[in-house]
Amino acid sequence: MEPSTAYVAFAGARRVAAGALDDILPVLKRRFDADSSELVLVFDVDTGQQVDFDLRGSPAEVLARALPAPQKGPGRPRLGVTSREVSLLPRHWEWLERQPSGISAALRRLVDQAAKSHPGKERARRIRTALSQFLLGMAGNRPNYEEACRALFAGDVARFETLVQRWPKDIREYAVHQAREAARADPS
Repeated sequence: MEPSTAYVAFAGARRVAAGALDDILPVLKRRFDADSSELVLVFDVDTGQQVDFDLRGSPAEVLARALPAPQKGPGRPRLGVTSREVSLLPRHWEWLERQPSGISAALRRLVDQAAKSHPGKERARRIRTALSQFLLGMAGNRPNYEEACRALFAGDVARFETLVQRWPKDIREYAVHQAREAARADPS
């Protein structure tokens, strides 16, 4: 899995940092050193998943721990190739075995072809899914949360903006920005 390039961090409803690891970790480290009991939630912008960082030690130690460890095991890790299991029906395996250049090459071609067929729709779907994960953690108990999610996945940005209008400023601004990004990416 590729490391995310962007994160956003919130202390309560206030956004306290955003950006790449080298941008946010110093901010988080300073806050941790000032008050280790402060609850700061950090989200991977690309997935919407909450991530935790061990902020003990020097800034260099914090960054070293946060960087992904090199992968070991099957595949060709230096080339970014990892081996995983795929479950297919016998007819799928038979078709793949008849393809030129082998099964792995055929699967890669199919994935590349699918990714290229609707890149805007796929990007919009990823942004909306990540935003939905973020909203669950940061706004799941806020008024209009469920309706806002429905508007988000319907691509109704105007309705989404109306529904989140009373949310705390930083949460609202981040959510609206991401919803607009999804709308810009979606050609439909």
